[in-house]
This record gives sequence, C-alpha cells and structure tokens, in this order.
Amino acid sequence: MIEQQKKEPEIPYLTRIQVLGAMGTTAIILLIVAKLSLYLGNFSLFSWDLNQRELLLGVGLGFAITALSGVAYRVWTAYRQSADYYLEVVLKPLALPDLIWLGLLPGLSEELLFRGVMLPALGLDHVAVIISSLCFGILHFSGSQQWPYVIWATIVGMIFAYSALLTGNLLVPIVAHIITNWISSYFWKMSQLRQLKNKF
Repeated sequence: MIEQQKKEPEIPYLTRIQVLGAMGTTAIILLIVAKLSLYLGNFSLFSWDLNQRELLLGVGLGFAITALSGVAYRVWTAYRQSADYYLEVVLKPLALPDLIWLGLLPGLSEELLFRGVMLPALGLDHVAVIISSLCFGILHFSGSQQWPYVIWATIVGMIFAYSALLTGNLLVPIVAHIITNWISSYFWKMSQLRQLKNKF
C-alpha cells in the first residue's frame, strides 16, 4: 500500500519575520502606487471624515462581513479549504500581538488604493466597483487552488466599495476591513491553539 504524502502548499511556509516583512512591504508598495496615481491622475482621493457615526457603521459592517464569512466557511467546502490554506500560510507563524498589524496595514493601505484611489479614478460607479473589487480579489491570489478565496475577497471588496459610495466616507471600509481582519484572524488563531492543546 502506497502511503499518501501530505500535499505541500504551492508557496512555501514563511517565518514570522517573513510574513510581517511581506505585510509591511506590500503596504508600502500599495501606498506608493496610490500616491503616484493621485499625483499623475486627474482626480482626488475619495473623501474621508473621522466621525462617530461612520466609525460605528464601519465596526458594524466589519462584524457583518465576518459573520457572512463564517457562514461561507461552513457551507462552501471549496472556500473553507482555500481559506484554511491562505490563513495557515499567513497566520500560523504569527504571534497574537502581530494580529494588530494584520488588521492595520492591509486595512489602511488596501482601502486607500482600491477604494480611495481606484473608485474615483474609474468614475465612482458600478463599473468602478466591479473593476476595483476584482483587482482587490486578485491581490489575495496565492496559488492555483485559491480561486474560492479570490472570489470571496472580490465579493468583500464590492461590499467595501459600496459602503464607501453610499456613505461618501472612506473611513467606513477602512474600519470594516480592519475589524474583519482582526476578528477572523483572532478566531482562526484561537481554533488552531485549541487543536494544538487537544493533541497533548
């Protein structure tokens, strides 16, 4: 009987320093692209205003997206496998305090580029939402088996984009993105720690 080998990821597992470095580098690159686009383009950054109403709306939206992700995780097998793969590569090496950066760096840099810059650059309409969301989804591609995760990220990108358009405030998707990353990564990390404890 031939023993089945464990399927290795298409990208190698990273160390904690490599994951944090990749997050920081990606955030810097996205911020540079956003700044260059604003400098070279004939449009303004999507407006954002720090106020309590939109802050709370962003928090609520973050919780709602996390709940939807939980439902998708339970009922959509391909998404569950894809999400587990992605989260294992990204989250497994990280310590709990590192999750702060996992929320802040992508939440700020990705929203600035995909919603703050791309939406006004493309016309602040449905086409702009679709194109910017597809680009956001593709950013989360990490291997040929990751299409369910890319599809889910695209859907979430559309929710973020429409939240910006409907409120007129970039703060809403920024906060929602940060909250979503924090909650989902925390619960995934806790479930992995519980599984590890149960083995001993």
